[in-house]
Amino acid sequence: MGNWVENEGLSIFVILIWLGMNVFLFVWYYRFYALRRTFFYTQKLLGIALPLARAPAACLNFNCMLILLPVCRNLLSFLRGSSACCSTRIRRQLDRNLTFHKMVAWMIALHTAIHTIAHLFNVEWCVDARSNNSDPYSIALSDLGDKPNETYLNFARQRFKNPEGGLYVAVTRLAGITGIVITLCLILIITSSTKTIRRSYFELFWYTHHLFVIFFIGLAIHGAERIVRGQTPQSLDQHHHEICEKNISEWGKIEECPIPQFSGNPPMTWKWIVGPMFLYLCERLVRFWRSQQKVVITKVVTHPFKTIELQMKKKGFKMEVGQYIFVKCPKVSRLEWHPFTLTSAPEEDFFSIHIRIVGDWTEGLFNACGCDKQEFQDAWKLPKIAVDGPFGTASEDVFSYEVVMLVGAGIGVTPFASILKSVWYKYCNNATNLRLKKIYFYWLCRDTHAFEWFADLLQLLENPMLGSGFLSYNIYLTGWDESQTRIGVFLCGPEALAETLSKQCISNSESGPRGVHFIFNKENF
Repeated sequence: MGNWVENEGLSIFVILIWLGMNVFLFVWYYRFYALRRTFFYTQKLLGIALPLARAPAACLNFNCMLILLPVCRNLLSFLRGSSACCSTRIRRQLDRNLTFHKMVAWMIALHTAIHTIAHLFNVEWCVDARSNNSDPYSIALSDLGDKPNETYLNFARQRFKNPEGGLYVAVTRLAGITGIVITLCLILIITSSTKTIRRSYFELFWYTHHLFVIFFIGLAIHGAERIVRGQTPQSLDQHHHEICEKNISEWGKIEECPIPQFSGNPPMTWKWIVGPMFLYLCERLVRFWRSQQKVVITKVVTHPFKTIELQMKKKGFKMEVGQYIFVKCPKVSRLEWHPFTLTSAPEEDFFSIHIRIVGDWTEGLFNACGCDKQEFQDAWKLPKIAVDGPFGTASEDVFSYEVVMLVGAGIGVTPFASILKSVWYKYCNNATNLRLKKIYFYWLCRDTHAFEWFADLLQLLENPMLGSGFLSYNIYLTGWDESQTRIGVFLCGPEALAETLSKQCISNSESGPRGVHFIFNKENF
């Protein structure tokens, strides 16, 4: 149970608090608009769609307040590096920032759907009531505001029938226009954030994600027109619906039932999002300032498996193991920033990244650095690079443990290159000061060529660290060359193991003649 709490407890606690706040806000505002005297006549006109529109709106305010915080990288790095602010457990939750960002985004999508559907019914019923295509009570409520000294309740003021009336409201009222815009932005942002799009068309993901600027502007002014209206406090003192509800034809004619007066709800969304928007603006200003600092590429190394290494220097650059940076190459794209894990150690006088060529941007950088040419490239011909970072990750805590297990898959081994280099420097200088006593390193990769760029580092570590038992590493090849079609498996052991291994050989052999076949052989005495 203790290990479960260590690994999962706090994250579950955070999720439960977040979900609890969403449930609380939804229930509270649903009851607020369903039961409050202020909105008695509003609900008579709109029915259940009123609280069903306003409750998710409150949840949207809450989640839109949160959505920007997990992507304030400098703020998170500051909190991560401040032991006064964050314990180890809290820092581990900060490392799940993008997971939380995605969860909040899906919650925004859910409440947007509920809010939009409810308002579609609101618009339809308001337009019907205004065009005399509803019950007499709703028609009478919709006529309020037509005479002098009256205020309206129904925001649909033109007497157009549906569907023309609904379209007219959508394209002429600020709430309708901004609602359409921010919903379209949200759809584009979410649909372009799938794993397939991010991996294969990162540029599309990057550009559409910046529609968040339009989204937040629209969100801030969405309620400025105050179309959701309720009875004013002064009117509530003079006009009591308990007495006047059934005497709508007598309103204004008898003293105890004056014509009720209505006003719109003041916009509240901006109060929820102005703080995070300011923090994010500061975040972008810091990023811009750092991106203007000069970066010098000191060396470009071409490695096998379509991988290049950039070694760079930047004044005042300080890093810790496992951190990452964002890189922009204006020669390839003036706007795009891409994240890469640092593969150098803090003890080195440069910082480096390894980049696998997998898309248009990385291909453009590969060519810009002259890696597509056979001849030596002069340093002055190398492209200008902008760097933002470094930013903290969970790998920074590696030296807080006595024993660590490092597991990398493919190019995902890059943060461990930094860790292993730094460990080597510390081990060679003064191993007695290290709390870390043992490293188990596992690397899984599909292609043997992928190991080649990492081989030099492993060879460097091999003599001082493997001999002492400080480092144990295992490399697993998960892919096969097409020529490796018959693989012999030999066993000398008990029958139970032989039976199991024989079944595994059969189940993992491919059916085609050109596929991989495991041929089982057992020693018999």
